[in-house]
Amino acid sequence: MPTEVPADVVEEVLAAEPVTGVADAAGLAEAAGAQALEAVAAAPLETVEAPATDDPSGEAEEPAATDDDTDDRPDRAPVTVVAGHGRHRDRGLRLPRRRPAFYLAAALVGAVGVATFSVGDRVAQADGPEATSTSVSVAQELGIDGGELSAAAEQATLRSDAVLLGAVTASRTAREAEQATAAQVQADADRVAAEAAAAAAAEAARPKTVLPVNGARLTSTFGARWGTLHAGIDLAAPMLTPEYAAADGVVLEAGPASGYGNVIYIQHENGDVTVYGHMEEVLVQPGQVVRAGDTIALLGNRGQSTGPHLHFEVHVGGIDGQKVDPIPWLRERGVTI
Repeated sequence: MPTEVPADVVEEVLAAEPVTGVADAAGLAEAAGAQALEAVAAAPLETVEAPATDDPSGEAEEPAATDDDTDDRPDRAPVTVVAGHGRHRDRGLRLPRRRPAFYLAAALVGAVGVATFSVGDRVAQADGPEATSTSVSVAQELGIDGGELSAAAEQATLRSDAVLLGAVTASRTAREAEQATAAQVQADADRVAAEAAAAAAAEAARPKTVLPVNGARLTSTFGARWGTLHAGIDLAAPMLTPEYAAADGVVLEAGPASGYGNVIYIQHENGDVTVYGHMEEVLVQPGQVVRAGDTIALLGNRGQSTGPHLHFEVHVGGIDGQKVDPIPWLRERGVTI
């Protein structure tokens, strides 16, 4: 007869309080399983008598299947009984066998535990806030419909595009401003360089020594005249003809002087001094820097003079230096009278 699970085990399982967690469910299942195994172990064993055989090999044939043995019980396994050698057989051998009822009892205990866990879980869920599986619409939460949300998104996109366009425009404007500034700086540098080159070219082309009066006529040379030394040359020209600095230098004296009427002394780079006399008007002052060809006075007839002319002298080495003939001095510097 099948051994049944004790009623007190089943009642204890069914009477168990609902579990509230996985750990409680595991503990309850473990306790129920232990009680079921104790009940199975305490049940009496059913024995099966091995059939007799006359097979000289001493091996017993497998019992033929019966109606009881062909039921759908997956735990049924063939039983092979090995007898002794020869014709000796142990007819009293009894084999223990567990009935399927015990396995069904174990399955029942497990099912009851799972069901209890499920019921308890549902009870626990019932006590808490009701779960919802529906999605929450952002537009509904904000109180706007889908059209308003779409319009807001479009406006946000337009604002973003406008900001991006503004940034690109500002960047382009900054680059253009930098390029314009760089171009202006380069243009200024080019202009300065061009002006410097032009000045250098003009300086190179500028004569370092010039004739003091253009178009003048030599009326008296350097040497003795009327018993005294005529220390310069006389260059006759119309009144108010411009007079020029013979070379680059600095004005030492400019103004009235005895015998000259008006006089100008200019010292040059090598220390020599040139003297200009009898001019009608003086156009420079002491300390002024002049270059060869600069206008320094207007020709006149002041002082001890017999007509409009320029009295021109050269003092070598300084204002009180040796007075020399201006014609060779000018010739040495590329000027011919």
